[in-house]
Amino acid sequence: MSRIDRRFAALKAAGRTGLIPFVTAGDPSPQHMVALMHALVGAGADLIELGVPFSDPMADGPVIQHASERAIAAGVGLADVLGWVAQFRQRDADTPIVLMGYLNPVEIHGYARFAQEAVAAGVDGVLLVDCPLEESAVLQPLRDAGLQQILLAAPTTEPSRMAQLCRSAEGFLYYVSFAGITGAGRLSTSEIAARVADVRARAVTPVAVGFGIRDAASAVAIGGFADAVVIGSALVETLSGATEAADIAERARGFLQPIRAALDAH
Repeated sequence: MSRIDRRFAALKAAGRTGLIPFVTAGDPSPQHMVALMHALVGAGADLIELGVPFSDPMADGPVIQHASERAIAAGVGLADVLGWVAQFRQRDADTPIVLMGYLNPVEIHGYARFAQEAVAAGVDGVLLVDCPLEESAVLQPLRDAGLQQILLAAPTTEPSRMAQLCRSAEGFLYYVSFAGITGAGRLSTSEIAARVADVRARAVTPVAVGFGIRDAASAVAIGGFADAVVIGSALVETLSGATEAADIAERARGFLQPIRAALDAH
């Protein structure tokens, strides 16, 4: 079993909802990225989504777009991201790491080279927003190396394609709660609960729900029918502007711990 599979199996056995924070690699401070990752785990993260900075993050809203811009301006590249994962693994051999981003940086790096270096660093999976299942043959070197391709599904996904996604999912299936960009504030749990229940009934993997989750209340609402919740823009916004390690860790804990506590209480 992969680290992702083991973590979701443990969550299921314990009757807990997974908590998956997203942060942009290198933001708010490249120097303290590894400390931030450890702080997230200490605050209750079950898995970390690490955003690879990209100049045209088409699926992301302004908060994550600006975080990518800041990271790129600081000189952060894919090699830095893999280096931070390797450093993180020196102290944490268990928490799964998924790189989330876009195909271009991986293609430029080279698929086989990226796969080898990512696995060596301790990456567990990749979620490439602009590489749909129909074009995922290019990612075969990543899968051959042991990386799991995390697939996206949405309310607009037609039934036949949803069935294919459910059959092909690895690690977990990421269900986008609404058609739009990250950080938008229009989450309506009543509209997506039935859809997620249907997806969970058919998927061969757990289902994580993201987009629009901003706090403990929205996390609990989604956690009532999802295997895990993903929270990104609100966390990235909370971290924005912090430059010292202690401040970054304190903001991460202050944001994530109440969400973890609320999920566990329900």
